[in-house]
Amino acid sequence: MSWTQLLENTPRLPAAPLDDWFAALLQACPNVGTFELAVTGGRRAATPGLAFLAGYQAALRVLWPSAPASLGALCVTENKSTRPADMSTRLSGLLLSGRKDFVTAGDAADWLLVAAREEATEQPPRLALVVVHQGAPGMRVENLPALPLMPDIGHARLHLHEVNCQRLAGDGWDDYVKPFRSIEDVHVLAALTAWQYGIGRESDWSQALQLRLLALLAGCAEVARSDPSAAVTHVLLAGLFAQQQALQAELDQAFAAGPEHWAALWQRDRNLLAIASTARARRLDKALATLGL
Repeated sequence: MSWTQLLENTPRLPAAPLDDWFAALLQACPNVGTFELAVTGGRRAATPGLAFLAGYQAALRVLWPSAPASLGALCVTENKSTRPADMSTRLSGLLLSGRKDFVTAGDAADWLLVAAREEATEQPPRLALVVVHQGAPGMRVENLPALPLMPDIGHARLHLHEVNCQRLAGDGWDDYVKPFRSIEDVHVLAALTAWQYGIGRESDWSQALQLRLLALLAGCAEVARSDPSAAVTHVLLAGLFAQQQALQAELDQAFAAGPEHWAALWQRDRNLLAIASTARARRLDKALATLGL
């Protein structure tokens, strides 16, 4: 991570269609690592939603290092569940059929990682993770209404009928879906914190608040290097979110005292990091039990 570059005044990328915005981000910071992509994207984002997008795309590239240089999405949820036993999407040979109900940026993604069951009849659920490309025969993307939170980041429902795909090596749950939860958390937290820091630089927030945001980013960098499945990583990640939460009152005051545009965006999207907080709390409880803490 180039911390010196983070400290410099950096022009923001104007809001644009998501695929165009991400292409502009890659052009602005070519050949960077995944954590630096999240932080640089957050720093250059015009909205919290675009900061989230940068963190999400960085996390996808941790999961799949061979990802193309275009927008992607992970497709897991079916009927509000991510449990393998609740999934009906199936892989037969290299043909994929089923439905995914809540795909972040699915309307703009060029490629999609799809979790699908592949076990034999009467066997315990077993997942594969496969790659499909936008516009493949048998695939249809249904755009969903914008949400009040991050309305600039679209969501979609994915319909699949015997779609040709590429299976990634390994177990879909243990190697991909399960660790992605923590990978996404730390990269999105880093991206949003970098967005906050950039606003603080522009709005002349107190030096103490800016330094605390930088310290949080340094902690994110360390956790991003850790095994996302390890119990200690879940504890450290919970600590980072606790640090961000402890800054909320001070951040609220700083945004309210600054330009109205930034204050309105913050009020709209300030609960972004509360997404999946229940799942994080469960992982923390299990990690503490595992470590005997």
